[in-house]
Amino acid sequence: MTSELDIFVGNTTLIDEDVYRLWLDGYSVSDAVALRVRSGILEQTGATAAVLQSDTMDHYRTFQMLERLLHAPPKLLHQLIFQIPPSRQALLIERYYAFDEAFVREVLGKKLSKGTKKDLDDISTKTGITLKSCRRQFDNFKRVFKVVEEMRGSLVDNIQQHFLLSDRLARDYAAIVFFANNRFETGKKKLQYLSFGDFAFCAELMIQNWTLGAVDPQADDMDMDLDKEFLQDLKELKVLVADKDLLDLHKSLVCTALRGKLGVFSEMEANFKNLSRGLVNVAAKLTHNKDVRDLFVDLVEKFVEPCRSDHWPLNDVRLFLNQYSASVHSLDGFRHQALWDRYMGTLRGCLLRLCHD
Repeated sequence: MTSELDIFVGNTTLIDEDVYRLWLDGYSVSDAVALRVRSGILEQTGATAAVLQSDTMDHYRTFQMLERLLHAPPKLLHQLIFQIPPSRQALLIERYYAFDEAFVREVLGKKLSKGTKKDLDDISTKTGITLKSCRRQFDNFKRVFKVVEEMRGSLVDNIQQHFLLSDRLARDYAAIVFFANNRFETGKKKLQYLSFGDFAFCAELMIQNWTLGAVDPQADDMDMDLDKEFLQDLKELKVLVADKDLLDLHKSLVCTALRGKLGVFSEMEANFKNLSRGLVNVAAKLTHNKDVRDLFVDLVEKFVEPCRSDHWPLNDVRLFLNQYSASVHSLDGFRHQALWDRYMGTLRGCLLRLCHD
């Protein structure tokens, strides 16, 4: 009498998301085992401590072998050693390149160099993020920067193409690369209330409007570098505050339009010239690298803090900036309307974001 036996052999690589998270967070095998025990996994599965130790070590070995492929995600898709379903591949890549808000705020705008890497010990201590995780995140930032810095085309598209990230994560990396390239100051005490999301929002506006790529899609480093010619031209805006007649007329137009609409109208009227000088002088100084780096410091000092001091509601800030920008089109003696719109269109969005509580 013969028996028939069906046998199925598979070699799909098993990925435990919880263990992957522990590995990404930089925990050692022993620490990861302890955290898994604490989660109650032994009681849930009936496994022994020895089996849990072996299982954790096995996963860690797999992740370490996968890591070199994760450095160049398209290689993960095309390799044949690890049989991983596409949805699992996407998860591995997305989580490997994810980063902690607390960490990115510490390095945003800094040069992605060995000098900054030496600070990772201090950042780890300050944020409570393991040193291993800090190194992974920093190396990811640097890797993406190096791959895309010489490429033409959209920064977000290039990042998505070469690292297979989701749209949202690719946009975040574009902001990190843009800030690192232009070295914007983000670490000053008066900027600590701003989140990475605030800066990323402003980065996206600047990439869309102030870079070489905003005017020439075929420009080298199109989304990385600010348009130097545009920055030079911004000096022309100084006439708005240097010419007393233009300044007075601009104030009159704004006040006429907003009378009865602002809760802080009297404060706005009294401080209009100082606010206008602040916004225009920020533009005029952007020809110097140091002033480009200090853009957010200057915006907070020249606009956000005065508005905060006078308790402007966000809606009043919005109404003022809209009217302040639009009224320039009614100044007959002003000849730089397109330049003004390119500057203030971006600045208005950034300032509204910076003025949140």
